[in-house]
Amino acid sequence: MDFSANMFDGNLPECFNRLSSLKFLDISKNQFTGKIPPSLIANLTSLEYVDFSHNKFEGLFWFSMFSNHTKLEFVSFKSDNDKFEVETEKPIGWTPMFQLKVLELSNCNIKRPKRSSVPCFLLHQRKLKKLDLSHNSLEGMFPNWLIDNNRMLEVFNLRDNSFGNIFYMPLNRNPNTMSVDISGNRIIGSIPRYMPKFFPHITCLNLSINSLDGVIPSSIGDLVELYELDLSHNKLSGEVPTGLFTNLSHLFVLNLSNNSLHGEVLERNLNLGDKRRLQLDNNYFTGKIIDTIPWSILQLLDISNNFFTGSIPCWISNITTSFEPVGSLLFLDISQNSFSGPIPSCLISQSLEHLHLGSNKFTGSIPNSFGTLKNVLTLDIGNNYLSHMIPKFLGELSSLRILLLGKNNFSGSIPKQLCRLTNASLIDLSNNFLSGSIPRCLQNIKGPSYQAFMHTRYLYDRDGRISPYNYQSIITRRYKLLEDMFKIRDEVLFTTKALSLTYKGDALDSMSGLDLSSNKLTGYIPEELGLLTRIHVLNLSHNRLTGPIPTKFSNLASIESLDLSFNNLSGKVPSELIKLNSLEVFNVSFNNLSGTLPMKAQFGTFSKESYEGNPLLCGPPLENKCTMETLETHPSIEEGGDVKWYDVDMTSFYGSFGSTWFVSMCGFATLIWVNPYWRRRWLDLVEECMYTCYYFLYDSVRIVSMFLFK
Repeated sequence: MDFSANMFDGNLPECFNRLSSLKFLDISKNQFTGKIPPSLIANLTSLEYVDFSHNKFEGLFWFSMFSNHTKLEFVSFKSDNDKFEVETEKPIGWTPMFQLKVLELSNCNIKRPKRSSVPCFLLHQRKLKKLDLSHNSLEGMFPNWLIDNNRMLEVFNLRDNSFGNIFYMPLNRNPNTMSVDISGNRIIGSIPRYMPKFFPHITCLNLSINSLDGVIPSSIGDLVELYELDLSHNKLSGEVPTGLFTNLSHLFVLNLSNNSLHGEVLERNLNLGDKRRLQLDNNYFTGKIIDTIPWSILQLLDISNNFFTGSIPCWISNITTSFEPVGSLLFLDISQNSFSGPIPSCLISQSLEHLHLGSNKFTGSIPNSFGTLKNVLTLDIGNNYLSHMIPKFLGELSSLRILLLGKNNFSGSIPKQLCRLTNASLIDLSNNFLSGSIPRCLQNIKGPSYQAFMHTRYLYDRDGRISPYNYQSIITRRYKLLEDMFKIRDEVLFTTKALSLTYKGDALDSMSGLDLSSNKLTGYIPEELGLLTRIHVLNLSHNRLTGPIPTKFSNLASIESLDLSFNNLSGKVPSELIKLNSLEVFNVSFNNLSGTLPMKAQFGTFSKESYEGNPLLCGPPLENKCTMETLETHPSIEEGGDVKWYDVDMTSFYGSFGSTWFVSMCGFATLIWVNPYWRRRWLDLVEECMYTCYYFLYDSVRIVSMFLFK
C-alpha cells in the first residue's frame, strides 16, 4: 500500500491495523499528524517495508513494537519536526526478531542510555545495507563496529551528531561500502592512511565539519572509484596530494574549503577529468592559475579567499564539451584574491548564473561581453579598481537579482537603464564617484516576482550515481548518495544596519536593499523611492542631496534600515514616518534638519546619534528642548516645494537668541555682585561713561549755539 507524496493529513486511520497480511506500507511525504497508534504496528506482523518519513507526527514511538516482525527489512523514519521521538531501549533487554537491510532514523530525537552511543538493538543486526542515524545528537566513540558487523553495508550516514574521538577504521576489509558520511561531528586526529585497504570501492566520502588535522594522506589518491570527496571545514594543513588531480579521474566533487592548506595548487599541470565541482576557497593557496588545461566540464569553481595572483585564463569560462551540454559553467567565485589587470572579455559563459569577481585588483572597465550574460543572477564586481562609467547594457540583464559594484572608481551618472532590472533585490553602487541626481525610475525595481535562490539547483542528475535496493520485485528503492554535495548555494556581502552582513541561499530571495552611499549625488531625493514597498535597506548617506525627506517614505512598509546621514537635507523629520513599524536603524545625522522630532512607535527607540549634527532639531532624545511654539503641530513641508538651504525656523531662532541673552546677563550680574573689585571697576566705568556722555553733549550743544548766534 503506497500513499506516498500526497497531501493526506490528520491521524492515521484505525482500519489500517486490520490489514494483517500487509507487507508494504509507505505513507511518506504527507501531512499526517498525531501519534502513531501502537496497535497499528503490533497487528501488522507481516510487514517487510514501512516508511513513515516526512510527516508531522508527534509524541513518543517505541521501536520495540517491531520486535516480533520477523520479515521486516526496511524501516524509515525521517522526521521534519522536533516533536517526534523514538524510544529504542525500552523495555530494557528487548531483542529484535528481524534482520533489517535498510534503517533510516533521521532527526528522530533517539532516546538511549547515557553510556550507549547508538541504539542497542543494532548489536543484533548483521544484514544492513543502509544505515542512516543522521541529525540525532548522538555522542560517544565512533561506532566502527557497525561496519564490521554488517559486511554488506553500502551506505553509512552519521551526519550531524556529536561523535568524538578519533576516526578508527573497522577491523576488517569491507568491499561493499560505497558511502561514508560522518560530517558535522567532533572527530579529531588525522585522516587514516589505510582507508583504501578497508574501503577499496568507496564512491562517496564526507568527513567535513569536524576537527581533523594533519595533512591529507596521499593514499586518498588511490581511492580510484571516488565520485565525491568532501574534507571541508577542518584543520587540515600542508599541500594537496597530486593524486587528487591525476588519479581520481571519476571524481565529480572535490571540496577542500575552509582549511589551512597551502601551495601552488592551480599552477601545476591540471587534469580536472570529470570534476563538476571544485571548491578550494578559504585556504592559503598561492601562485597563478595555469594558462591551459586539456579539457574540463566544471560547473562550479570556487577559489575565493586565497592568495592567488596574476590574470584570469580564458579556460575558466570556456568550460564545456561538444558532446555534453551539462558541462557549462554555472558558478564562478574568484573573489578575495589578488588577481590584477583588466577583466578578460572572454570571461563569459552563456549558462553562467553566479559570477563573483569582487575584492581583487582588477582595473579598467566592465567588458562589453558581459552584456551576453542573459542567465546571470549574481554579478559581484565590487571592491576593485574599476573605472569609467557604469555600462548601460547591465540594464539588459533581465534575470539579474544581485548587482554589486561598490568600492570602485566608477564615475558619471547612474544609468537609467538600471531601472529595467525589475527583478533585482540587492543593488550596491556605494563608494564610487557617481554624480548627478538619483533616477526617479528606480521605483520600477519592485523586487523578484519568483524565487530563484530558494529552489535548490543541482549540478547534475542526483540519481546519476546511485545504488538500487530491490525489494522482492514489489518496488525498486533507490537511495541517493550525499546529495547535499551537489547543491548550489550562493553567498554575498551587503551592508545592513551599518554592518557588513553575509546573506546565503534562501535568504537572498527575501532580502532587498539599495545602497547609493558615499558618492557625489545631488538634487532632491525622488519621492518615487517611497514606492519601493518591499525594500529592507535604503542607504543614501554621504552624498550632496538637498531638500526635504519625502513623506512618501512612510510607505516603505518593510524598511528596517534607513540612512540619510551626511547630506544637506532640510525641513522637518516627517511625523508620517512613525508608520514604519519594522524600522530598526534610522540615521539623519549631519544635515540641516529642524523642528520637533517624532517620538512615537519605533522613533522612541532611536538614540541621539541618529540626529546629531542638526543644531535646529529639538526634543528627545536630543538635549535641545522645544519651546511651546515648536510643540505645536505643523504640516510637513510639501514635497517638491520651494525649499531653500537658507530657510530658518524663526521661532526657534528668536527663542534661542533670547535665552542666550538672558543667561549672559544673569552671569554678568552674579559676577558684579560677588567680586567687590570688579564691582568698583564696573561703577567707575559707568561713572566715566556718564561724564563722557555729559561733556560730549555739553560741548555739542555749546558749539551749535555759538554757531547759530553768530
